[in-house]
Amino acid sequence: MSGIQILRTPEDRFENLPGYPFWPHYTTIEDPDLDSLRMHHVEEGPKDGPPVLLLHGEPTWSYLYRKMIPLLAEAGFRVLAPDFIGFGKSDKPSDRSMYSYARHVGWMRQWLDRTATGPLTLFGQDWGGLIGLRLVAESPDDFDRVMIGNTALPTGDHDPGEAFLQWREYSQTTPTFNIGGIVSRGTVTGLSEAEIAAYDAPFPDERFKAGARAFPALVPISPDDPAAPAQRTAWESLRRFDKPFLTCFSDKDIIMRGGEKVFQKLVPGAAGQGHFITPNAAHFLQEDAGPMLAERLTTFIRGTKP
Repeated sequence: MSGIQILRTPEDRFENLPGYPFWPHYTTIEDPDLDSLRMHHVEEGPKDGPPVLLLHGEPTWSYLYRKMIPLLAEAGFRVLAPDFIGFGKSDKPSDRSMYSYARHVGWMRQWLDRTATGPLTLFGQDWGGLIGLRLVAESPDDFDRVMIGNTALPTGDHDPGEAFLQWREYSQTTPTFNIGGIVSRGTVTGLSEAEIAAYDAPFPDERFKAGARAFPALVPISPDDPAAPAQRTAWESLRRFDKPFLTCFSDKDIIMRGGEKVFQKLVPGAAGQGHFITPNAAHFLQEDAGPMLAERLTTFIRGTKP
C-alpha cells in the first residue's frame, strides 16, 4: 500500500449535469507507488466504428466534449473521452508530488492498451495535446491521424511567454482554485451557472484539486526540466510523422495563439492539410465551437486515408 490518499468524487456530484447524459465506464490501471487507480471515460457510438480519442486539458474533464461526442457518435465513430487521473470521475491522488508528466503519459498508455483497439484519430487540446502527442510520438502506428488545437509540445528551450507564466503563478499560489470560473473565462461565449457548476463537480473541496493545480507546473519551461529529454525525443518522432496532421487553433486564445505554426512547419503530415483558425473561440474552443469542430473532425477523418 502506498499510504497516499486516493480521493474519489461521490457519484451524486455528477447527477443531472446539463448536456452530459453519458453512461460512465471505468478501467483499473496500476501504479507502483499508488497501487490501483480507477480511470473514467465516456464511450459512445458503434463498438466497431473507427475510434476517435478526445483528450481534455487543464482544468477540465470529459464534460468539455459534451457538444462534440453525440455528433461524432452519430457519424459512426467509436468516441472515447477519458478523464485524466486527478480530473472528472477518475481517481485523484491527494499528494501533488504524485503527479508528473511522465506518470500522466504512463497512465494514459495503460488505459489505451486496455481500452482502445485499432488505429486511432486523436483530437487533443491543452494538456490533451501535451499528453496525446507524446503517445503519438511513442507509438505512431497506433494513430491514423491527429487534429490539435490550442496546445503545444514544449521542450523548455523557448520562452513560454508572460501570459503563461502569470497563469502558472496563479495556479500555484491562489488559496482557492476556482475551476468553473477559470473555464468560463477561457471562453468567448461564457458558461451558464449550471455549466460552471458541472466543471466544479469533480472537486468537492481543495483536497481534490491536487492534479489540477499540478498541471501548470509540469509544463517544461527550462531546458533542464525533468520532462525535457522525453519531449525532445518525442519531437524527433513527430518530425517523421507523415500521417494526416491538422491544426485548428483559436483566434482569441491569448496564450496559445500562433502555436500552430510550429506543427505546420515541423510535422511532415501537416503539409497540404486544410488547417484553419477556429473563429470567435478562446482557449476552450470545444465550448465556443464544439459542433463546428465535430463537423470538421468528421470531414478530416472521412477525407483522408493514412
